[in-house]
Amino acid sequence: MSIIELGELRDEPASAPPVRAPRAVGRPMRGAAVLLLALVLLAGATPLPERTMTVVPASRADTAFLTPDGVIVIDPPTADQDRHLTAYTQPAPNGVGVRWRAPVPGSDDYLGVRIEQGLVLLTGVDAEDGVIETTAFDAETGRRGWQHRGAPVPIADGGLLLTDVRQNGADGMSRIDPDTGRVLWSVPLLSPSGPGYHVTDGRVDRFVLVQPTGEVQVHDADSGRLLRSVDTLPGDRRVFQRVQVVGDLLLLLTPGDVPLVVAYGLTGLEQRWTARVSPVSFVVGCADLLCVSGQDGSLRVLDPATGVVRWSDPGRELLADVRGDRLLMAGSGRQYAVRDAATGRTRAELGEWNLMPVLRLDDPLVGLRHGDDGRLVVAALDLPAGRARILDVLPDIAGSCQASLPLLLCQRLDGSTALWRLAR
Repeated sequence: MSIIELGELRDEPASAPPVRAPRAVGRPMRGAAVLLLALVLLAGATPLPERTMTVVPASRADTAFLTPDGVIVIDPPTADQDRHLTAYTQPAPNGVGVRWRAPVPGSDDYLGVRIEQGLVLLTGVDAEDGVIETTAFDAETGRRGWQHRGAPVPIADGGLLLTDVRQNGADGMSRIDPDTGRVLWSVPLLSPSGPGYHVTDGRVDRFVLVQPTGEVQVHDADSGRLLRSVDTLPGDRRVFQRVQVVGDLLLLLTPGDVPLVVAYGLTGLEQRWTARVSPVSFVVGCADLLCVSGQDGSLRVLDPATGVVRWSDPGRELLADVRGDRLLMAGSGRQYAVRDAATGRTRAELGEWNLMPVLRLDDPLVGLRHGDDGRLVVAALDLPAGRARILDVLPDIAGSCQASLPLLLCQRLDGSTALWRLAR
């Protein structure tokens, strides 16, 4: 409530009638009112932003990847023709433009593309020996640079780790200079369980290896230097173990007749607690807790300080994603629901969706589904708000899509590929 100060009322003679102000005094006020009215009318007449659609020159047989700054298209393998990688720009009023083209090995199966340190990193499987390889191209010119075995992982100081897992057991982890491709150091991977990563601001600063003897080693990701280690199997050396890092905890996952999660402090490698669980698929941080997803579809939410189970679910729904203190759970028939991480309570039912993979961890979650009229419904799955916010409805979509809002790359019913910029 506003209070208007009127001052004191006094017994004073009435003042003389006010004198009309000169016309020049009132004219600016009337002019301002007219200007304000014009601005309101102009704002109402401004068209609302609309989605734009641009056809990308990619056939049904091509492999297309959506990237943060455009689209990468790779020709299909042929018996007698070279294959090419073509980088397209983001859509503009005159369509997408070819940024550059570069030849690629003709028989490899390409798995993904990521942009790091001014490079396009193309990861594929070598057709001859089945080994994963990464090839670097200059993101601006397409000039082909280095090629190494392994899949890339960005590290804190701007470098790259390549994790190389081979069928002959000659596995290793190497640090690569992104500019030159020079190998700066390498560490052998002797266990098939693979490394665990400690991530800060989306980049790895430490990695953890489990040796077949049971020794757990923590390495600095920049230098490869061994920081500390601990022997976790002083008795039985035959137990297989996997490792994951969640926050400041190093978690050893031990299958067998009595599956266990054993927690160590990452800094000092002191053992903190042991929890009996069903065989574990993965562990992820959820709010201030640990969400342990079992291979049988079960979910157990543990206190990270003690390992005590806060709540559990026998497997009616699968953990699909975590955003803050909200869990996205996938039920039967692609039915999604939002649960509270602390209590397991269902907060919202989002309905049936096809969940799109995200390019970046902080990308909004996008769900797609075909409506009754055959058109594709695109929605942002907002877990904190507990709702599926419809973004657009698109016609003639085959259903094969990639999303990084506001961009959506889909294959159409006629076999062509199109890039939409949605009006958010």
